[in-house]
Amino acid sequence: MAYQSYRDLDIYKKAHKLAIEIHEMSLNLPKFEMYEEGSQIRRSSKSVKSNIVEGFGRRRYKQEFIKFLTYSLASCDETTTHLDTLYETKALKDKDKYRYFLEEYDHVGRMITNFIRSVDSGHKSSIENRASR
Repeated sequence: MAYQSYRDLDIYKKAHKLAIEIHEMSLNLPKFEMYEEGSQIRRSSKSVKSNIVEGFGRRRYKQEFIKFLTYSLASCDETTTHLDTLYETKALKDKDKYRYFLEEYDHVGRMITNFIRSVDSGHKSSIENRASR
């Protein structure tokens, strides 16, 4: 079996794309939010993808793998709460962008949850193939 990288995982690709989009969006926030909520949302969105990577690096150890995927899911939820705060405080005024990010992070959360279930039930049996669900 050929070596597979975390970069081949659909959940990584999606989380990475969103982290870049969140980063760019946050740079257009009002200055007072740039270093407060903006900094928090940048960190949490990058943590979603970073924990997928770290878990994948520990994939030989089922509980370690699941632990980092769970951290990724928690960071996904954290990112959503930062989005809510930014939108509700009117720092993020673009309703379409807000909804887009909410829907995308909801989808990533479902992907991570499904991946956790897959790892839990079928560890060592085609783990790499299960990440794209």
